[in-house]
Amino acid sequence: MAAATQDSNLRLRRWALPWLHLDGWTLGVLLLTALIAAPLVTVFVLAASPSDNIWQHLASTVLPRYIRTTIYLMAATGIGTAVIGIGTAWLVTLCRFPGKRIFEWALLLPLAMPTYVVAYVYTDILEFAGPVQELLRHTFGWTSGRDYWFPEIRSLGGAAAMMTLVLYPYVYLLARIAFLQQSVCVLEASRILGRGPWHSFFSIALPLARPSVVIGVSLVLMETLNDFGTVDFFSVETLTAGIYDVWLNMNNTAGAAQLAVVSLAFVLALIGIERWSRRSQRFYHTTTKYRSLPSYPLGGPRAALAFLACLAPILMGFMVPAGILLDYAARFYEESISANFLIYARNSLVLATISAVLAALLGLFMAYGVRLSRNPLMTAAARFASIGYAVPGAVLGVGVIIILGRADAALGGIGRNLFGIDARLLLSGSIIAVTYGYLVRFLALSYGSAESSLAKITLNMDGASRTLGLGPARTLKRVHLPMIRGSVLAAAILVFVDVMKELPMTLILRPFNYGTLATHVHQFASDEMLEESALGALMIVAAGILPVILLSATIRGARPGQMGGGAP
Repeated sequence: MAAATQDSNLRLRRWALPWLHLDGWTLGVLLLTALIAAPLVTVFVLAASPSDNIWQHLASTVLPRYIRTTIYLMAATGIGTAVIGIGTAWLVTLCRFPGKRIFEWALLLPLAMPTYVVAYVYTDILEFAGPVQELLRHTFGWTSGRDYWFPEIRSLGGAAAMMTLVLYPYVYLLARIAFLQQSVCVLEASRILGRGPWHSFFSIALPLARPSVVIGVSLVLMETLNDFGTVDFFSVETLTAGIYDVWLNMNNTAGAAQLAVVSLAFVLALIGIERWSRRSQRFYHTTTKYRSLPSYPLGGPRAALAFLACLAPILMGFMVPAGILLDYAARFYEESISANFLIYARNSLVLATISAVLAALLGLFMAYGVRLSRNPLMTAAARFASIGYAVPGAVLGVGVIIILGRADAALGGIGRNLFGIDARLLLSGSIIAVTYGYLVRFLALSYGSAESSLAKITLNMDGASRTLGLGPARTLKRVHLPMIRGSVLAAAILVFVDVMKELPMTLILRPFNYGTLATHVHQFASDEMLEESALGALMIVAAGILPVILLSATIRGARPGQMGGGAP
């Protein structure tokens, strides 16, 4: 009885006071999680106790408009991506028609396109002076804009359309995996009961895929909330654009932090709604019968409609923008390939490489430290630190610059007193700031990948390694890393690509006179000089092709019990 009480007290102390059992791994994980979570905590603290009271002014003037526009944009984008993503996933998974095999992977291609690049391209071809309206005026003899109506691309609807074209692959990817993993029994039962394709889709397949679809739409809404390049170019006043405007144009950090908290409330609401929608609901596979899924052959007009339905998002979301960029890059190559362009390309590659390597190493370190401790508080701290990926870059940028600004002030005083040098911008005025910001935002990718991969390795492997005399570090190097290096590498590649595309955080945190391909494209396109930035945009798109290939290879193995995945 005494021994049982002692064990119970020991477990309680480990739960309540994990710092009583510190080792190198635990201390390192705690310090790392504190460093990564610090910007988010700083935003809350600054918003709760601002030095000047601008909140009343924001609430009575621009805040209602920011919130209303953000809600409309998220709603329109969420509906559009859900319709395209679910519809195309169903067609290529459970229907047979010409071109299906190509569409399975090609529907992921728009994911390689940054949203702001697509917005720049379509604005260039659809605005009043663009080729589309010029052709209409020439064809019908119109002389001015008063003679006809044409939708305004630089509008809330235009921004929603651009985001829908680029972000629908999030829903498509998760919906297709969900459809592939469904048991053949329920679909066969639907057929036996006389249900056709549409009835089976709405009554069987879609409800079973609902959790994956909800997660996909949630990711789309978070990306929509994070977007700055498109809404800034289209002059759509969202919360993210407001944070940037209040901070940099009004020079009010406290007001920006308060808007950032409102933006965070949107993120938390999305997470809460997603989990509430799945309350008390569980979706299980009740059979191991995983042969090829039943498929519906389509012919004649139905096959043509299915073909067009899958071709349209690829054509509009990838082929048209990529083709126009290729044309511009070829015709304006001499103007594009300047010394500054090469510097921007080098800066992007350096930042992306450093961030990818650091994120992969730190994510692996944090996941392995949590595995060693097996402490609920450690797990909770790590997961809180990894929430950065769901937070808009502009929000994190506010927290990062505040933390590094105060650190610079302290270092400046030390430098002047001890060495007689000015070190006030050592952190916030260098690539340390932007790299730190990237880690805060994208460490969740590498941590999540490492955590899920390590979870698949039984703890008996750790025990056997320790029995053979290997410590934690050598066990990680010789046992775990060879088994999970593919996942770690994939996470590093995803971080690399996300850093290449990241715009709002780069604009906020980059040093003076320091540009990347993303800021280069944004600056030229904002000045109506898209042709000169086409080469830089193509480089960003090319970097995004690699994860699309990885995702396509992964999705084909999503169906258990079937090599290569997918329906015939």
